[in-house]
Amino acid sequence: MPQAKAMIVAAQAEAAEAGAMMLHAGGNAIDAAIACALVQGVVDPLMTGIAGFGSAGIYFPAQNFHKYLDFHAPSPAAARPDMWAHLIEGEARDGYGFILKGKVNDVGYQSTCVPASLKAYFEAHARFGVLPWRDVVVPAIEWAERGWMVRPHVEFFWSDPGTMGRASGAERLAFSPSGRSLYCRDDGTPKRVGDLVRNPDYAKTLHLIAEGGSDVFYRGELAQRIARDMREHGGLITAEDLASYQPKWLDPLRSTYRGYEVTTNNPPGGGLMLIEMLNMLERFDLADIGHNSAEYLRVVCEAMKRATIDKDNFMGDPGFVDVPISRLASKDYAAAMAKDIAARIKADVPRLNSGFPSKDTTQVSVIDRDGNCVTMTHSLGMPSGVISDGLGFFYNGCMAVFDPRPGRAGSIAPGKARFTSVCPSIILRDGRPYLVIGAPGATQIAMGVLQAILNVLDFGMTMTEAVSAPRFSATSDAIDVSNRIIHRTTRQLEAEGYEVIRSPYTFGFAAVHGIRIDGDKLDGGADPGHDGIALAV
Repeated sequence: MPQAKAMIVAAQAEAAEAGAMMLHAGGNAIDAAIACALVQGVVDPLMTGIAGFGSAGIYFPAQNFHKYLDFHAPSPAAARPDMWAHLIEGEARDGYGFILKGKVNDVGYQSTCVPASLKAYFEAHARFGVLPWRDVVVPAIEWAERGWMVRPHVEFFWSDPGTMGRASGAERLAFSPSGRSLYCRDDGTPKRVGDLVRNPDYAKTLHLIAEGGSDVFYRGELAQRIARDMREHGGLITAEDLASYQPKWLDPLRSTYRGYEVTTNNPPGGGLMLIEMLNMLERFDLADIGHNSAEYLRVVCEAMKRATIDKDNFMGDPGFVDVPISRLASKDYAAAMAKDIAARIKADVPRLNSGFPSKDTTQVSVIDRDGNCVTMTHSLGMPSGVISDGLGFFYNGCMAVFDPRPGRAGSIAPGKARFTSVCPSIILRDGRPYLVIGAPGATQIAMGVLQAILNVLDFGMTMTEAVSAPRFSATSDAIDVSNRIIHRTTRQLEAEGYEVIRSPYTFGFAAVHGIRIDGDKLDGGADPGHDGIALAV
């Protein structure tokens, strides 16, 4: 059997196959990633879509190009720092958003930030794609027209009951008449595994985009329809917000870990958290401590907690917040924190209240035959539930994660993007890509990506083993564990005074998808907690 020259890994089999089709047709990593992303918006509609946001690492060695495309969704110009200060009920225990009276930030028209994803997809393709834009959009059109079957993870997410006053999956699906028609059964409950979903309205929208590019969405016919719907329903987004949106090309954040070069995204993405944690953990012999032992969980979780504290205090949109990147990413700063961890000093993560993480994001990782790499994490945040009549797609719900208290790093401001944990990353060995990796999973993203990286670099796992190993997290004073972390381990942590919260699920804490490039061999891993696959081409 010939050695694979290219590979794509994604959280949905239909989307991964669409990307593989682009590679078979002579397309490159960008063509594959964008075709995959567009299909993801069709077949995982609460996870991602053209009205979402994200971040993409793009490496094209022949062009000496290595940058990250930031497309975090900015708040509308009408947003104000104190607009919801009187409605605060609590903060999620994991730090992923606030609970407000009436759920105004969580569901409905005011929960939506300016859609960013489609503009980024189009810009990336215009700069690097080799196949015609229309060809890249066609697979998504076809899936919307002919329909797709609800998969296990889709049903799992749609049946989410909601926690801490947050909207349930069913509430999000049924908020709009179009959502009820598309995604609910006759009795009003969400569709189940095996049920068919056809979305002819979205197919028409995608046809317009295939012919008109992103301009039709941001300045043309679709922009007018979006702005009118927002205006009629009390939304904050205007035609001017859409027309003025522009993604950003940024140099990577760079660091090292045990001789490997780590490149990742900038704030308001989560790459700085990832670098902080790796810098702390580099001071420990993790292999000697033992994978997923009680001491391993303690050390890694204390690193997670310290990075979370810094995230809450300092990390936000650099256009609005002076993020001390050099200090937070420095080895000396990490060494001081590692010293405290070694001394068994517990970090304290303040939280206004408690809750459970949301996981409404998705991931694609690609390498093509020329060694070009793309890792893209893109999302709807916590989806708003809003579908403009006749357009067929959900809008993001990114306003939910802004801090409604003025004067903080994550506070609301017009045009500001909120912090996210998304950290698509490319790890290099001897100057060449070795890991192309990323994950969905809300505030758990950096924690899941961190563990998969450690699994490969410290414990010698394959990519499949690395993304499949049981995970844990600490984004509050508690340690959350999946149900495959053994009870003996958690009892030892509890004996040290830690609160351990066990999930009933065997998966979770992000859903990591990645590719390991070991010489001429490509080793892809799709997190088994989702419905995805790794396809070699």
